[in-house]
Amino acid sequence: MISPLAWPAEAIWAQIFPLLPDFTVEVLPTIDSTNSELMRRARAGQQEATLLVAEQQTAGRGRMGRVWQSQPGDSLTFSISLPLAPQDWSGLSLAVGLSLAESLHPDVGLKWPNDLWFQDRKLGGILVEAASMGGRSQVVVGVGLNIRTRSADGLNTAPAALSELLPDMTAYTCLARVAAPLIKTLLAFEAEGFTPLQARFESRDVLKGRRVDVSDGQVGLALGVGRHGALRLQTAAGIQDIVSAEVSVRPLKSESTL
Repeated sequence: MISPLAWPAEAIWAQIFPLLPDFTVEVLPTIDSTNSELMRRARAGQQEATLLVAEQQTAGRGRMGRVWQSQPGDSLTFSISLPLAPQDWSGLSLAVGLSLAESLHPDVGLKWPNDLWFQDRKLGGILVEAASMGGRSQVVVGVGLNIRTRSADGLNTAPAALSELLPDMTAYTCLARVAAPLIKTLLAFEAEGFTPLQARFESRDVLKGRRVDVSDGQVGLALGVGRHGALRLQTAAGIQDIVSAEVSVRPLKSESTL
């Protein structure tokens, strides 16, 4: 297990404090889920901006109820809770993924709407949730990144690991790279939305130009993302904008990049 002294909590706090004076960083040895914990706090009325890191999650959650397995040192799992009030929430998970990818490596790709990929394998995932209490919104952004190679048993997509790209990467050096830029991205998203990030997202879009299968039954050619983060899909019925985070999109195995 990683020593709490190794986590860069103080350095991250020093970077963010000028922007968020009530910001706190917490590191826990184990918890059911960092997202679940911060959602519990938000529903209880906590408004402070918080970065919560867990060395191990016993009930980590992904999008659509999927389980995120987490063992000490093998992955980085953390969540950020922040009072946020953007004019348009569309594209938030894409902005989060873009920030992470740009902080990590030029070869990290983005799969709409919330996965980081490397060589058509899943490197990490994002779970965005929000709690509304008394007219205010508290967003919780959860991140899981594979640091070391893990088993593909029970997974729909084979996993990739950051150690393939950055052999010396550890969970705590990874956190030091991604945390402060991510919080700055969230604050910028609140002010400007997704539109300024569209072109940068498309430069890492692993679906664009490929035939994809959507869990709602549609099949088509992925054309990239729109100004507000919708996936644009060319189907037999015309161009469709896929906006729901409750659908899953995968490249057709029989198709290669066009």
